[in-house]
Amino acid sequence: MSHLLENSVKFTIKNALKTILLFVSILLSSFSYCQDSLSVLFIGNSYIYTNDLPTIFKNITDSKGDIVTVDSKTNGGFTFQSHSNDPLTFQKIEMKPWDFVILQGQSQEPSFPYSQVNTSTLPYAVQLSDSVFANNPCSQVHYFMTWGRQNGDPQWDSINTFNKMNFRLRDAYLRIADSSKASVSPSGPAWKYVIDNYPTINLFSSDGSHPSYAGSYLSACVFYSSIFQKSPVGASFIGSLDANTALILQQAAALTVLDSISTWRLIHFDSLVQVDFTSTPLIQGNQIQFNSTASIYTDNLTWYFGDDMFSFEPNPMHEYNYNGSFIVSLVGSGECGTDTAYQVINITAASIENHNTDAINCFVNNSGEIELIWENSNFDIQSVKLFSSIGEIIPFQVIKRSDSHFILSLETKGFLYLHINASSTRKYIKLIKL
Repeated sequence: MSHLLENSVKFTIKNALKTILLFVSILLSSFSYCQDSLSVLFIGNSYIYTNDLPTIFKNITDSKGDIVTVDSKTNGGFTFQSHSNDPLTFQKIEMKPWDFVILQGQSQEPSFPYSQVNTSTLPYAVQLSDSVFANNPCSQVHYFMTWGRQNGDPQWDSINTFNKMNFRLRDAYLRIADSSKASVSPSGPAWKYVIDNYPTINLFSSDGSHPSYAGSYLSACVFYSSIFQKSPVGASFIGSLDANTALILQQAAALTVLDSISTWRLIHFDSLVQVDFTSTPLIQGNQIQFNSTASIYTDNLTWYFGDDMFSFEPNPMHEYNYNGSFIVSLVGSGECGTDTAYQVINITAASIENHNTDAINCFVNNSGEIELIWENSNFDIQSVKLFSSIGEIIPFQVIKRSDSHFILSLETKGFLYLHINASSTRKYIKLIKL
């Protein structure tokens, strides 16, 4: 019983320290978040340069206390294909590792018949997106989901009203984003909300196509919500608008974006690497099946089970050898950052056994080989695996194996983790091979 009490005390102290470190980490992350400046490049046409949409977006962002730099490449009437054939567009993309690149097609092209969109729009929209990712794999691409014209487009019955054209644009931009592993900033749906609920606010200029200042302001609010995933309500910058109109447009943007984050495929800028997991107790009670989910930016997964054991498998099963509450963490990492998910696992049905795992003598010999020696004749080793510090499997050769002695030969140097799976226990051992 004294052994169990000692383990319980150690576990409580260790978990308290982990909790303190977790809160410190969150605090430091929040501080970094407040200091970060995001760079945003707008690529499109007159729907962007009318009223200088990028500057309105920056002014709203500044007034909300966030920091952003903006640039643009806009040519009147340019389609996705026009930009894909313009070397200056690619020069602008390659100018720096942008955090966000906004891509916008010509106002009508995504609403054209599906076959035409699939041949004349989609391939070039994807090409531009691929170029952004090639320049910086951690950039985010947002397609500027524009709005239907005030009276639609009379050349086709399917888009001859605002609502019909707006719906076709919505559908097309979502298809394009899905094909490009990208997101959308949903200006069109925000415009529909304002037109339906506040018809006295004129979002169109006199041509019934381009935005009025209110229309550009609404789209800028949508970009703010889409990129920062925060509400623009309360932004002190209102440009030439009256305070009540600006507030309505801010609220419309927040409602459109923040209620449908997954619909618009939005990913928060500071968490491109995203992990989460579920835990399912198995029949034995002290065995837990863990299953992970991770974003496409996540390259490596490391599990910490709270009992000094860990795993690099995506969906491990873990057995606890004593009762208690364990803080389980899953750490995801990749080129675009890290993320950690936590759960508390309560174990009340463990079979308390001392497997004497310290009976294994493990060391790196003078020849750079790993030797395992043990004396317990019941300690039947079933498998041995080697991992790097980021979870990569390290190949090795078994050059000697007996009932009580293994010798492993390998080329890899540095920090290594040896996973021993025996008949009575599992054990991880950390080694340094010079």
